[in-house]
Amino acid sequence: MNTKTSKLPFIGVDIGGSHITAAHVDCSTYKVIDSSMQRLRVASMDSAEVIIQSWVDALSSLILKSSDETIRIGIAMPGPFDYQEGISLMKGMQKYDSLYGLNIRSILSEKLGIPGEHIVFINDAEAFLRGELASGAASDFERAIGITLGTGLGSTSNCNGRVTDMNLAFAPFQDSIAEEYISTRWFLKHYKELTGKEAKNVEELLATADESVKEQLFEEFSTNLAAFLNDFIADENPQVLVIGGNIAKTWDHFIAKLKEKLVNKTVVIKQSEMWEDAALVGAACTWISN
Repeated sequence: MNTKTSKLPFIGVDIGGSHITAAHVDCSTYKVIDSSMQRLRVASMDSAEVIIQSWVDALSSLILKSSDETIRIGIAMPGPFDYQEGISLMKGMQKYDSLYGLNIRSILSEKLGIPGEHIVFINDAEAFLRGELASGAASDFERAIGITLGTGLGSTSNCNGRVTDMNLAFAPFQDSIAEEYISTRWFLKHYKELTGKEAKNVEELLATADESVKEQLFEEFSTNLAAFLNDFIADENPQVLVIGGNIAKTWDHFIAKLKEKLVNKTVVIKQSEMWEDAALVGAACTWISN
């Protein structure tokens, strides 16, 4: 690694369905500089102006503190997105519809006052695995796959020699697609079917649901996840599988059930070690790995 390059002020950004997180990242140690962390809620179904303004609010203080024209920004962004050109292709996803077709790179470049070529976009699941490979749960392994379990289903692999977004959320699964059965959406929908009650998120569901309902939900979830992973593992032949995203925080409720149902018993299964830092590091340090 070029040490001169690694000392530049790198900013890692993670765009989620309801928030933006950004921080300075030390790309010589692959660590987030915690004191620089910015996290803001984003009304992702609002107008393009409102969304972009939240992003600019989170980023401008980091840029001011750097006061350096060589600053580089890496943004972990959910798909569909034209990562090369910086154009949003999200439509009908219950998030960021108003950004459809906009050149996000040009808009951010103008509003932040930095050159467009100093902003790079990377798929969020890809950024997650890059981070975990650099200094997290996959750092001791050559071949890894990663999944993120949350509002969506992220899937990525480096088993072909480079980290690649596998985009398996939309793979056919049962009577729909994988993401419909392996996401927060499935938990909340199925919880309502079983109890008639609404929950805002999986945390609330865990806090309020009866033990028998939780047991049934996680039993079915682990069956769905195992069916999905058995194919993914067979196709990629990884040494390690890293699981991140908010649902991974309910680890103790599903991991034993999941391990029983996986066919390949040699793959090491690890919970994310870096959590949100993984995407920030993976996105910011794209500048040096490229």
